[in-house]
Amino acid sequence: MAVRTKKEKLELIAQRIRPFQDFPSKGILFRDICPILKDPEALTAVTDLFEEHVRQTYPAVELVVGLDARGFLFGPLLAQRLGVGFALVRKKGKLPGPTSSVAYSLEYGKAEVEIQEDGVLPGQKVVLIDDLLATGGTLYATCELMKRQKADVLGCLVVIELLDLKGAERIGSTPTFSLVQY
Repeated sequence: MAVRTKKEKLELIAQRIRPFQDFPSKGILFRDICPILKDPEALTAVTDLFEEHVRQTYPAVELVVGLDARGFLFGPLLAQRLGVGFALVRKKGKLPGPTSSVAYSLEYGKAEVEIQEDGVLPGQKVVLIDDLLATGGTLYATCELMKRQKADVLGCLVVIELLDLKGAERIGSTPTFSLVQY
């Protein structure tokens, strides 16, 4: 049966998210998106819903920026649908050539994200995409990286948002759109 309504698509996506207790450490309930990737109908539903949201909310988008590593799974599909390019934001030291980077704090230390200097152009209108919004550290750092590149971040897209961790608050005024919330 083909999934047609927005509600049916969201239900299918939620059904494909698999919980794992005590991963990666005791007390953590991990939300696994791998079953979405294995199901073409669920993956299409994710792409459909993101495409619909971006076309309605950010019709001037020029580039989709995917966060390392799961934003790389959903971002190119969305970019292709929208007829725009895709750029990678990676962990420090993973991209060749000149890069720009931003350091940020995590619960357990520090990290850095980077983009190739020519990955995003000044004034370019971008949306950011990742699989999960938890504490918001990586998305916040990526927003800061886009500001350094003088890009215009229209919004952030995530498959899953963990509401109790208040990641959207950390991102601040940048709008966040999530498909499934826990």
